Amino acid sequence: MLFSLTWLADYVDLPDAPEAVAARLTGAGHAVDKIEQRDGEVVFEVDITTNRPDCMNHLGLAREIAVLYDRPLRPPATLPAPGEPFELGPLGMAGVEIESPELCPRFAVRVIEGVTVGPSPDWLRLRLEAIGVRPINNIVDATNFVLHELGQPQHAYDLERVPEGRLIVRLARPGETLVTLDGEERLLEPDMLVIADRERAVGVAGVMGGLATEVTEATTTVLLESACFEPRGVRRTSKKLGLHTDASHRFERGVDPQLCARAAERAARLIAELGGGRVLAGGSDLVAVELPRPRPIELRTDRLDAIAGFPIAPADLERWLRGLGFAVELGAGPWLVTPPSWRVWDVERVEDLYEEAMRIHGFDDVPALLPALAGADAPELPAHRRRRLLRRELWACGLCETIHYAFHAPADDDRFAPLVAGGPIRLANPLSDRYSVLRRSLLPDLVETARFNQRRGATEIALFEIGGLFGAGELESVAVVLGGRPTSLWQQRQEHDFFDLQGVLDHLRAVAEVTWTLEPGEIPGLVRGAAAVVLDRDGRRVGHAGRVEDDDLAYPLFAAELLVTALGDLGAGLPEPVVAPSRFPGISSDLTVAHPVDLTWSELEAAVLAVRATGLAPDLKDYELKDRFAGPGVDAGRVHSTLSFHFAAADRSLTQEAVQRQHEALAEALRRRAEERAS
Repeated sequence: MLFSLTWLADYVDLPDAPEAVAARLTGAGHAVDKIEQRDGEVVFEVDITTNRPDCMNHLGLAREIAVLYDRPLRPPATLPAPGEPFELGPLGMAGVEIESPELCPRFAVRVIEGVTVGPSPDWLRLRLEAIGVRPINNIVDATNFVLHELGQPQHAYDLERVPEGRLIVRLARPGETLVTLDGEERLLEPDMLVIADRERAVGVAGVMGGLATEVTEATTTVLLESACFEPRGVRRTSKKLGLHTDASHRFERGVDPQLCARAAERAARLIAELGGGRVLAGGSDLVAVELPRPRPIELRTDRLDAIAGFPIAPADLERWLRGLGFAVELGAGPWLVTPPSWRVWDVERVEDLYEEAMRIHGFDDVPALLPALAGADAPELPAHRRRRLLRRELWACGLCETIHYAFHAPADDDRFAPLVAGGPIRLANPLSDRYSVLRRSLLPDLVETARFNQRRGATEIALFEIGGLFGAGELESVAVVLGGRPTSLWQQRQEHDFFDLQGVLDHLRAVAEVTWTLEPGEIPGLVRGAAAVVLDRDGRRVGHAGRVEDDDLAYPLFAAELLVTALGDLGAGLPEPVVAPSRFPGISSDLTVAHPVDLTWSELEAAVLAVRATGLAPDLKDYELKDRFAGPGVDAGRVHSTLSFHFAAADRSLTQEAVQRQHEALAEALRRRAEERAS
């Protein structure tokens, strides 16, 4: 919205530098977007927010400047001009009938006779042109001048074109049309408020007048309208007609309901001066329903200081509020502050008064201090804590976290087995087919990111992601992808394989202190014979792992996905205590077990853990699968697995006899497990 500094200077003394005024206005919530010169005039382009219609005029913005610089405001004179009494048709001095008072609570009119319509004087024409308003004639320009001076939209009718001088404010009739001032014929709807004479609509209330009653060069008597319309009704009508005007822009946001009569007096006197006419005495100011009135608000200065975070002098606060038009009643307790009529639409509660004080003080002048917060933060939710601990452990395994969109293409959704029940959920309004279904697995996007890095020369892939899955229910899972060869000088080793992937899962299982097993299985997206399902202690499938089935890979990728709920609460979440290694030497021993090929490592491990739990191998500190062999010398359908055990005690050196007893207990348990499977 454009404002002329010369025009503003009529109402308040301005500092010399326009940049200083612009900075103060911006700091008070009226952002000055641009300062420009127009035919010698300095013009501000100000972003007036929708809740401040009172500042969508020069007097309103001058009021803000007067308070910011503590200077007096000089409002324009709105005293009625002397004249002869007049009558308007059969309704006598009223001349106005309001049939829809809920949409038009107030309607004021004045009559100016003996006018001569012609060009406006230079001072008026230049004022309007400076703010982008096209001059039309002295009568219309006078109403536009008052609009941009006081903020009250008005409309001038040629009285001789209004039968009996009578105006009716009513709803449009079904099928009624009106040719507006822009020359367009518009079809009116029954919920649209119109200004009409006894025969037809002559204007769309709050939006635009009609062409049939416009002021022309032949006009000698002007009927001036200055009304108050309900904002929502004007907004609805303007939107349906696709017609946005200076008048509708202000009525939609709320015009001062007490301004109608004063603005009519101001415009009538100006029209008489510019057109050589005279204002007839009397006029009409019809109030159909009780107008909105501001309600007093209690204001505690100590509470304001607490909200602001710094003290505001009561004398300054009182001066600011009174300068903005608020009525302030001081007392021993809270202040009683009543907003002015032009702020009835946006100042309703004490927080609004706090905002007024803060913005006039200047947000840039608020000390850069954080307020003290009493009490502790809210406790961490279990799901957040588990996710945080899970990230910590995966980072410790050398993996990098990735984050993908929660939706992908249907083809990607079909690549890997989902861990969530139900079919894919399609988006009603997807960005594209590539992002049209909610994900049921993290692996499609994670594997695609791994392939993306492979194509760009990455020699090692170690990625993970934690995220939600969507189907019949919503679950959270964690996915891992490994591949390639570590490139650091101290990690001269072979490419990642399935055992590295299993090592990550085993680490999570150990940290979470939960039990699950890996069983061979066929998993979509994973190579047959190189895939396994993860089963919890109750035999429920909670994940899967294996080699990715994809021929377009620079090197093999191994992927796993696991429901986060399978990790429980992820242990205590505290770092494990550091335990110093025993100063006594330990003893290692190997054991080879012949067993059916379908006896899995998880079953062998369960037998080892059972022996340690019963106390038959109290000094067993560690164990691992050292080798598996199937070939010459081994019966068909069987395999030889070699396990390595390490025994140690913290308080003594172990004897060979003590270790032999524990070794035999482990061997007996493993042979028994192999025989049970063979039978």
